[in-house]
Amino acid sequence: MGIIAFLILGLICGAIAKVILPGRDPGGIIVTMLVGVVGAVLGGFLAGALFDAEPLDEFWSLSSWLTAIGGALVLLVLWRAITGRRGAK
Repeated sequence: MGIIAFLILGLICGAIAKVILPGRDPGGIIVTMLVGVVGAVLGGFLAGALFDAEPLDEFWSLSSWLTAIGGALVLLVLWRAITGRRGAK
């Protein structure tokens, strides 16, 4: 997957993760993209370590999207645990 495709995947998956876990998280479009990209890398690492899979090969692959969204969700949960933030009030 190319760098532009990976950034677009990160932006969309970061936004989906923020919709699934609403709350007062910092940042705008750049932070959302970073959450998605780091989440995709984290999800890809975990999928490779746990299931011996390579999920981030293609942009239109369902496994790429689910891995990136799952990784972004894990990243948001960790961020909120570290900073002590709760969900939407």
